Amino acid sequence: MPDNVMNTHVMTVSELNRLAREVLEQSFPLFWVSGEVSNFVRAASGHWYFSLKDQGAQVKCVMFKGRNSYVDFTPREGDKIEARATVTLYEARGDFQLTVEFVQKAGLGALFEAFEKLKAKLAHEGLFDAAYKQAIPTNPLTIGIVTSPDAAALRDVLTTLKRRNPNIKVIIYPTPVQGKSAAQLIAKAIHAASKRAEVDTLIICRGGGSMEDLWQFNEEVVARAIDDCPIPTISGVGHETDFTICDFVADMRAATPTAAAELACADIRVLKNQIVNLQNRLNKQINFLLNQTAQKLDFLARRLISPAQQIENRATQIKQLQHRLNLAFQQNMQTNQHRLLRLSSSIEQLNPNAVLARGYAIVHSEVSQNDLLNPKSAELIIDAQQITPESRLNITFYKGSAKAQVISVKKST
Repeated sequence: MPDNVMNTHVMTVSELNRLAREVLEQSFPLFWVSGEVSNFVRAASGHWYFSLKDQGAQVKCVMFKGRNSYVDFTPREGDKIEARATVTLYEARGDFQLTVEFVQKAGLGALFEAFEKLKAKLAHEGLFDAAYKQAIPTNPLTIGIVTSPDAAALRDVLTTLKRRNPNIKVIIYPTPVQGKSAAQLIAKAIHAASKRAEVDTLIICRGGGSMEDLWQFNEEVVARAIDDCPIPTISGVGHETDFTICDFVADMRAATPTAAAELACADIRVLKNQIVNLQNRLNKQINFLLNQTAQKLDFLARRLISPAQQIENRATQIKQLQHRLNLAFQQNMQTNQHRLLRLSSSIEQLNPNAVLARGYAIVHSEVSQNDLLNPKSAELIIDAQQITPESRLNITFYKGSAKAQVISVKKST
């Protein structure tokens, strides 16, 4: 606000607090602040109200329900925490306060930095590469578990494995999962499982906890042991929202230890149902093939004839052919006989003797002495114009012949 306005305008308290809030919010972007929790109150609305203090000062804080629902712990009196917040002013009372967006236990910032640094290093070396991850066996005979023998996670895994498939053998590689030198002991248990090579799948698990509780599974020695393990590995560390380096290196990540057990083996009830379905399909296919084969056999059986029956059929066919041949021969002979009779009748009718026998005669001119040696010189008389009176003729009768001399000739007109 310009100075001349500030000097002449009399502001209300509401205006003053609003201007102060705007100045504070514009001057302080989102930042981190650490301190000790004091006067913590969870309101009925779900909002958190508390103060952060150090040896010299304190500041009021509010964390609304929509933000604190993402925090996995509830601050208590005296807890050292780090809060990411913005500065504001609660205008109704004129209280200077912080609006907190996220809180974590003090020191987690360094852990997150170490986590991201190791994660980037191992990713660069290819330890997270999906191309090198092994497939988890579908039906393992033996499953190994790397965890604390006193952990609730182990009981959850064993209960789940027994429920899903009680026939699977389980081998436990006991190791502390929290405390000093736990990371080296976890890595040692993984190496022992690799060396003994007696399991088909190896589950590495523990229950949920804070980032400090799960930190052993963010150590490089554990990551190297998992990467060197020739056995397919499943990481089941913490809860669904927890992620560790172990999750990225393992061949498969499970949200919880129970989920890891479910991923490690198939449910025997599902397998039984699959077997029943396969059996039904197999029976159906076998029955179908048997029916098809039976029909084919019936068809072939109808076509199949015994040798004796074949001989009998051939004999019958020969008899039929012989009968047909006899009929054809007789018919052919009768046809030729009829034809021969017709030809004989025709020849008989054309025989000159037959004509002569009916009273006709053949007349030739008489052959001269000079043509005695040439019978063809005798001329057949068929017309009266061929002869003249005094012509000499030879007359042939049916029986015998005669010579005659023409007395007169009567020519047709």
